[in-house]
Parts: sequence; C-alpha cells; structure tokens
Amino acid sequence: MYKRVELSALGGPEVLRIVTEASLPEPAPGQVRVRVLSAGTGFTDTIIRQGQYPGVKDKPPFTLGYDWFGVVDKLGAGVSSVELGQCVADMPVIGGYSQYLCVAADQLVAAPSGLDPAEAVCMILSYTTAYQMLTREVHLQRGQRCLVHAAGGAVGSALLELGALLGLEMIGTGSQAKKALIEGFGAQFIDYRNESVSERVAQLAPGGVDAVFDTLGGQSWSMSYHCLRKGGRLVAFGALQLTTGQETVPQLLLGFSKLLLLWRLLPDGKSSSFYNIQTRRKRYPKDFKEDLSALFQLLADGKLHPAIAERASLDDIVEIHRRLDSGDIAGKVVLDCTR
Repeated sequence: MYKRVELSALGGPEVLRIVTEASLPEPAPGQVRVRVLSAGTGFTDTIIRQGQYPGVKDKPPFTLGYDWFGVVDKLGAGVSSVELGQCVADMPVIGGYSQYLCVAADQLVAAPSGLDPAEAVCMILSYTTAYQMLTREVHLQRGQRCLVHAAGGAVGSALLELGALLGLEMIGTGSQAKKALIEGFGAQFIDYRNESVSERVAQLAPGGVDAVFDTLGGQSWSMSYHCLRKGGRLVAFGALQLTTGQETVPQLLLGFSKLLLLWRLLPDGKSSSFYNIQTRRKRYPKDFKEDLSALFQLLADGKLHPAIAERASLDDIVEIHRRLDSGDIAGKVVLDCTR
C-alpha cells in the first residue's frame, strides 16, 4: 500500500487529491522501483496543474511532481547499472508526488549516500536550472554582476548561492518579505514593489549588469534587456506573470518576438536567449547528468545550503499549491514522501 497525489482535472489546488494504492508498482524489464524519499514542489507544478505547461500533453488523471529523490527498492529484469538501496534522482516532469514509482534505469542520476533528502531534491530542478544558466548559457568571470528576478524563490535563491560560489556579484529582486533570504546569500536587494528596478540597477551597477536571469515574462524582459551593459546577456526562463494574470498571452508573445528575434538584430552588443531545463536535457542528456552529479557532490561537501521553506507531507499538497499560487513562499517547499 502506498500514497500518491493525483491531478483529477485541470484547475486550482482543489483538483489535487490523495490516492491510496493497494499494492506497490512492479518494475518492467529495464526499470527499477524507487521508494521516493522527497519530491520538490514549485511554480512549474502549478503551471502543469492549470494545463498551461507546453511540455505536458497528458490528460488528467495523472500524478503530479516535477522531480524526486529516493532509493532503489527493486530491480526489473536486465538492470545492472544500479544497485538495491542506491540513492538516485530523476526529473520526470510529472509523477514525482508519490511514495513509490517505477522508472527506466537509464534515466536515473546516482547520488552519494548520506544526503539530506530534502536538500538533495533541491539540486534537481532548482539548482540544475541555476547552474546550467550560470555556466552553460553565459560565460562569466569572477567579479561580474548579475541581476536575478524573483530571487527569493527556489531557482532565484539557487542562482544567488551558486553565483556567490562562482565569485559573482549578485543583485536580487523580491518583496520585502524575502529581503532577509536574498541578503542572506550575500546579494544586494531590490524591492521591486516599492523601487524602480532599472534605477536601482543603474545605481548598483553603473553601465549595466553582465547578465540578467528573468523568469517573470515578456514585459519584464524588456526592462531586463535595458539593464544589460554592452556585451551582457539576458536569459529568460519562465513566464510567471502570465499564470498570475499580470500579463496576457499577446504581451508574452510580443516579449518572445523581441527576445528571440528583434533584439538579436540590434547592433548593441547585447544578447538574449530562452532556457528550458527539460528541452536542454533532451538535447544534451550527458550535460544534465554531469551537472546534477556535480551539484550532489557540492552538497555532500557542505558547500551548498538550499533555502527550504518547509518540509511538508503529501497530505499537505492542496495548501502548498495555494501558497505557491500566491507567491509567498521564500525558497522551496519539499515533500517528505515517507510520511
């Protein structure tokens, strides 16, 4: 017997429900069964729940959950690449909100033993997104300046910590409620609700920043682009304001046209791109495994300290999604799937 969270229909948090299965799933040949220790929650899960995530075509009912961390519980026929009891992780996009699941063995990323499961799951979506944007999307030198929007969130705080580890000077936007978290990672704080972000950036980084990481949407991307110095790069990686109702689809599409076409034609020395972790993983699966493995090792070495807002249980999922929708979570809420 085990529990999982099922998305019964597309909609608000109320469409999530706990399902109790009478028997454990059995791995097919080439698969392993995993006992899930922790699953991440985040803004991307809410987009999938609402039916706005382009990478998920599945129709409800299905199990939600973008990433998970666990231990191998049973081997399917023909599996020799992993061992029973080994710590492993994956980023399936859906399926992670469960106490047990079966997955293809070749999808797994091995992890060192002894990691805190809640901290470990933060490395998968949030920290790998941040790490790849900082090291593969841009090429930065120690001392250069970066602007991070929504810096108090799971990916934003990961960008701040990794940026500091790389010797970068980080500037983070957020609400007053997240000021302490942002400054706790050594970043300079901008209160986007009560200050002009562009004016504050001009004060903190005369001439502009070297990189901007913007998950907000088309309207914000225009402002972010103008915060760059010559030679700087804007990396967009989300459209938060579309799902919160602060931006319309036409506004977002206009933002994409600027990001991926118009700005590339301007002779201003700046550049822009859009990053999606799942798209990049499909194209460069070896990079994903290498980067996540590197992050697990940094965590094991005590060099990373992810901002965990709460360790909740599967039974708390409706309330967690209500809080995710409101945007008031500082850091990441992690599900302890053993409870």
